[in-house]
Amino acid sequence: MKSIRARADVVMRELRSAITQYELPAVEKISDAQAENPFQVLIATLLSARTQDATTHAASTRLFKRARTPRAMAKLTVEEIEELIYPVGFYRNKARHVKACCEQLVSRFGGRVPGTLEELVTLPGVGRKTANLVLILAFRSRQNICVDVHVHRISNRLGWVQTRDPEETEQALYAVTDRRWWPLINQYLVTWGQNVCRPVYPRCGDCAIAHHCPRIGVRRLN
Repeated sequence: MKSIRARADVVMRELRSAITQYELPAVEKISDAQAENPFQVLIATLLSARTQDATTHAASTRLFKRARTPRAMAKLTVEEIEELIYPVGFYRNKARHVKACCEQLVSRFGGRVPGTLEELVTLPGVGRKTANLVLILAFRSRQNICVDVHVHRISNRLGWVQTRDPEETEQALYAVTDRRWWPLINQYLVTWGQNVCRPVYPRCGDCAIAHHCPRIGVRRLN
């Protein structure tokens, strides 16, 4: 029987081709459009949690038209940010985090986004998922894996890991996947999770990697 690393390698190679028919996640598109601008990647990622991609993209676009730098955004009121990002999920909390984050970028980092995980997670609203994604997309890091709910769910369904939460999944994936895939795991699995390997009633019959998947935890229809 193949090792988990070998099975993951096959799946990632097949997903590389399979995802081309789908749109990239919103933050990836923003990163491409803005030439990996660290600030815009950071803010778009903050807005993306529990929010559909189209909503995230539209809200980010409105916000960046109004303020394109930490200094400019820090000058906006929380109410102005709320109005610009609505209807993203939890928009009131996110507006407070965006303003506080921008203020700290200005006061602590000279208006620049820090380039280390340790510094990023000290910013308001920034956890490991956001920090890792900023490092991957904006700083082109090849040492980080970003794990959101899709990556957590799919890597458990595939049997690559047996974990209880995204942070535990991140650490487990470092051990069982080849380093060359680390910066791509989020892009591939999020795209697949949004379109095929959905949380409820995944489209297993249309899945290009179904023959590699033990479907752990998937409820089968009678």
